Amino acid sequence: MEKTILLGHGSGGKLSHDLIRDVFVKYFSNKILSEQTDSACLPGADEGIAFTTDSYVVDPIFFPGGNIGKLAVCGTVNDLAVSGAKPQYLSASFIIEEGFSLTDLEKIVCTMAEESRKAGVKIVTGDTKVVNKGKCDKLFINTSGVGYLPRKNHSISTGRKITPGDKIIVSGSVGDHGVAILSARENMSFSVNLKSDCASLNKMIQSVLSISSCIHFMRDATRGGLATVLCELSETRGLGIEADEENIPVKSSVQSACEIFGYDPLYMANEGKVVMVVDSLDVDKVLDKLHHNTLGKQASVIGEITEKHPGKVILKTAIGGTRLVDMLTGEQLPRIC
Repeated sequence: MEKTILLGHGSGGKLSHDLIRDVFVKYFSNKILSEQTDSACLPGADEGIAFTTDSYVVDPIFFPGGNIGKLAVCGTVNDLAVSGAKPQYLSASFIIEEGFSLTDLEKIVCTMAEESRKAGVKIVTGDTKVVNKGKCDKLFINTSGVGYLPRKNHSISTGRKITPGDKIIVSGSVGDHGVAILSARENMSFSVNLKSDCASLNKMIQSVLSISSCIHFMRDATRGGLATVLCELSETRGLGIEADEENIPVKSSVQSACEIFGYDPLYMANEGKVVMVVDSLDVDKVLDKLHHNTLGKQASVIGEITEKHPGKVILKTAIGGTRLVDMLTGEQLPRIC
């Protein structure tokens, strides 16, 4: 039987990794691509250049706390920022379904312009295609971005400087975006007015990099959530991770929604959270800097890097036990970003 693409291939979890390894990396293989980081690190004359691209197919396109346009700008800015780069320029390409509301398109484009100004980046090129009704779902957006990458930050995206004893920080509560999308789809209401955490993190990240040279790794926990980032990191670096469930910030509304639908908040998507691995000597001042930023007020140390159980993530549960955290398998919630 011929193999076909499943929704799970777009989850950011194990199926996505298998697809990337077995098809895309297999045929596109080169030294830069083999790093498989959020942004490609390109050689430059004075500073390095970070380059990234992403496509956005979120459903619904308007959701609590944002829309597909805000998501497109923030997602691309964040992919550059977590690589240690200073985002500068974006492209924006639109695939629009015939019959799509021009009013809605203008709202989305206005949001992109506003978010770009907030992030301090410019949209400098783009493309527009219109397809027949029924040939795409309303609107898809692709954004690419470039930024300046100081040489001292080149190792951040790969985590090459990570050592046992380093602490793991998450910049705030996890799962907000995933549950906001779920609530919009299911027309649910929660006791807490939950919104997506969609936000550009570059200014907060740059403020942290300005006071510490001991940030050994960063990644934004989007598809596949916090758990998938930790699993990727542990597997790639060949080190163990020990995390403490009680230290992972999760809003009560997110926890309640996940319990109702059988989801795990650790695998729910985020669009405004960064995971950092920091030398233990600098962890307090990094936390202090994050706490002084609106987007990092709930930042918390959630675990550490260890030589024990290399390649595995062990979670100490709230009830005092431990469990192995695996990479997301299948599709938890499709069309999330």
